Amino acid sequence: MKIDSHQHFWNYSAAEYPWIGAGMERIARDYLPADLMAVAAPQGIGGSVAVQARQSVAESRWLLGLAEASPIIRGVVGWVDLRSEGVAAELTELSAHEKFVGVRHVVQDEPDPRFVLGADFVRGLRQLQSYGLTYDLLIYPQQLPAAVQLVAMLPEQPFVLDHLAKPRIKTGAIQEWRRDVEALAQHGNVCCKVSGMVTEADWRGWKPADFTPYLDVVLQAFGPERLMFGSDWPVCLLAGEYAEVVGIVADFFGRLSAAEQQFIWGGTATRFYGLK
Repeated sequence: MKIDSHQHFWNYSAAEYPWIGAGMERIARDYLPADLMAVAAPQGIGGSVAVQARQSVAESRWLLGLAEASPIIRGVVGWVDLRSEGVAAELTELSAHEKFVGVRHVVQDEPDPRFVLGADFVRGLRQLQSYGLTYDLLIYPQQLPAAVQLVAMLPEQPFVLDHLAKPRIKTGAIQEWRRDVEALAQHGNVCCKVSGMVTEADWRGWKPADFTPYLDVVLQAFGPERLMFGSDWPVCLLAGEYAEVVGIVADFFGRLSAAEQQFIWGGTATRFYGLK
């Protein structure tokens, strides 16, 4: 079975999703498990990891409710306030659900490029391991150096880099990003999601070849055994259909052996998140 390691659900409201602005009308509506199944099943994808889109414990609970009713959802990466003195109580509650597999914070929106190294944040991160939870790194290229320091500080904590750290594919910028991604990949506790690429390219004019230099870097740096496919649906719909996103990954990695491709299409995600 193929696994989509990164997608989102929401009941849309402008107040709760202010980042969905002008020009993003395609995703300004509800997206729920039946909508995902309609586009994922034709691609042979039978399981997914639902990832938080709002920084709310209530949303984490809502996603777990969806997961209970929807077999396609194999895991949930939710949000808790890692800087809070009461984070242990939230982790205890959520991790009681077998499909709660990890935590994410929208670090890309934090103005401090060294946010992840804050004492309170690191204190919260240190608690994840005792609950058997992973951590998703949602960052921009300028935040990569701090992430490299963070994963070195916590070598026993499993991390996964979301969206290749959002390289500036539209402009072709690659040198500094490549240097920092290669440094991050030196740490064996870090995996990488092959996700979120089309929305970092020219939404209306991208070509599959635009992604090749970036995919070359992560394949060489992480190897297939630490890479996992993620669609970033429905956000990806701003720049491409679900089948197109799958096609980019399938075409690039099609040169690998069947065993290596199996890592990318579900093996790595299943191992990393401990999916059932």
